[in-house]
Amino acid sequence: MKNLSSTLLEAQKSESRLPYVKVEVVERVGGVTRLIWSRLYTGSEPDFYHAAAMPGDGSLVRLRVDPNTHNLYRQRVTSPGPESDFSSWTLWSNSTCAVALTSYGQYVTCLRVNEGGWVYESHSSDYGQNWSDWSYFNLGSSPAADVRVAVAYKNSTTILFLFAAVGTLYRRLREGDDWGSWAPWTNSLSSISGVSVVYQGDWNVIVSGQDSSNNYKVCTCVYGDGYSAPPGTWSPLAELTLSSAGSGVEFHYPYLAFPDVFRAFFVEKYQGPDVYSRPLWSHSLATADFISNLWREPVPFNLSSSHGVAITHHDSYAWLSNALGVWRAPLSPAAVELTDDVIEITAVTEPFSGRVAVVLRNDDGRYKEPGSGEYAPIKEGSKLLIYPGYRTTLGAEFSLDTAYWIEGWEYVSAAGRSYFVLHGRDGWSLLDHWRARRQFTWAQGEKNIFQLLSFLLAQVGLEVYAFSTSGAMVNQYPTFTIHPRESGATAVRRLLEMVPDVLFFLSDSSYVKNPLPDEDSAYSYGTDHAILEARYTSGAQEINRVQVYGDGIMSERFAWDEIARIYDRLGQVHDLNLD
Repeated sequence: MKNLSSTLLEAQKSESRLPYVKVEVVERVGGVTRLIWSRLYTGSEPDFYHAAAMPGDGSLVRLRVDPNTHNLYRQRVTSPGPESDFSSWTLWSNSTCAVALTSYGQYVTCLRVNEGGWVYESHSSDYGQNWSDWSYFNLGSSPAADVRVAVAYKNSTTILFLFAAVGTLYRRLREGDDWGSWAPWTNSLSSISGVSVVYQGDWNVIVSGQDSSNNYKVCTCVYGDGYSAPPGTWSPLAELTLSSAGSGVEFHYPYLAFPDVFRAFFVEKYQGPDVYSRPLWSHSLATADFISNLWREPVPFNLSSSHGVAITHHDSYAWLSNALGVWRAPLSPAAVELTDDVIEITAVTEPFSGRVAVVLRNDDGRYKEPGSGEYAPIKEGSKLLIYPGYRTTLGAEFSLDTAYWIEGWEYVSAAGRSYFVLHGRDGWSLLDHWRARRQFTWAQGEKNIFQLLSFLLAQVGLEVYAFSTSGAMVNQYPTFTIHPRESGATAVRRLLEMVPDVLFFLSDSSYVKNPLPDEDSAYSYGTDHAILEARYTSGAQEINRVQVYGDGIMSERFAWDEIARIYDRLGQVHDLNLD
């Protein structure tokens, strides 16, 4: 599973080997950049409908609607940055409710919905400097009272328009001079509270609303263009998050963009005793297609807002905007290499856990302010990469080992020396800290075990790949429930109990493997390999009596020699998939 060069293989056998370990800290969780948002503008504008886009010249085009007058205002900041003025607005139209905005190169298109529910379009071909007159969109019927709109370019001549009325989403595809016609989707919701779309191979759509059981949902789907779905077809709705009817929690106003991966923001609104309305954010996995619906667990954004934030991007920054705020975050993760300061590394790998302690020199106090300056990436949650190796005839050689995530650090003074010690844990810790916010249930035949593992690991931003799999891993579609407040690690272990496969972490991803008794070893220690230290440990079994309960059946097994010495240590398994 690790490919080592011949010189590195030779060096690790040598009695005179000289270790070399590269250590790096990166602002990433899994393979995805952790965005560090800086707020550039805090205004006094009222929070209401808004939109934002960044055309090819890097300008920031913003829209906002005044809730008192329903006037629509626009703004264009040519070179947005910390010193920019985001407070100057131009009155553009009146009688406006919902708005949507998109851009491609020099082209920018806006949709607005008036107070009567009618939809109008305006466009610019010079980066948002000048705009066409408003054109009325004939929807083919009387509008609904509460309409939502979205729009996205594929290229300079192809653009998709969406509008949602009650629980139906309609689409209209313009290709050159052919404006197409409005047509409803093939999915169903009882109401739609927001919609957003971005093109990336297909038309990727995120929508919020209620289903026929009055559950509030945020869902994703694809309007196909031949990448993940056939052209002109809709994929089924896939649930990103859900709030049960009667819980008092609603979801509204999703925004979607693809600055590096798919990133989504939407509003969570609580109507209970402690009322709040705040944005949540989520992102797809590093290499996941949109249609796979693999998103990390949505995370609260530190803002009170009834209409959320729009996300857009240009070059090396992602941007957020609403009526009264502007934020930006670098897309390239900050990183710092600590190799030259390493004194000692202790890594411990156990079943279902892994941890590391990296001891760094701090005699000159260089690490007195982690998280700032040169050492800005050193924060709780940053990825800690360990590359073990040796100095060989070709120089320093190494290979990537398990990635860890920083849990904390300590300062140590001993024998007249000062040290800075980083503590990290592997992917099992990310799973262990995730707790199910609600109950998740899959009926028999709905997902196989590999797909269930993929869902769980996605909740903490990790991908899972297969070196090899058993038949049970891909052919067993069990009834499975993740209970409220259950940890991700516990749920993963329960899935692994159903299969012979093992799960392990390498770099910043997880892998499953089906170890076979007759497979060749990856590496063997012979008499030509110097061993610095060895230890053999023997101990009592944690479990020496097992009872398995299925659907109307029970079976048990005993380790009699162990029971005779330490009496029985019982382990029980309850699995209604067994019959």
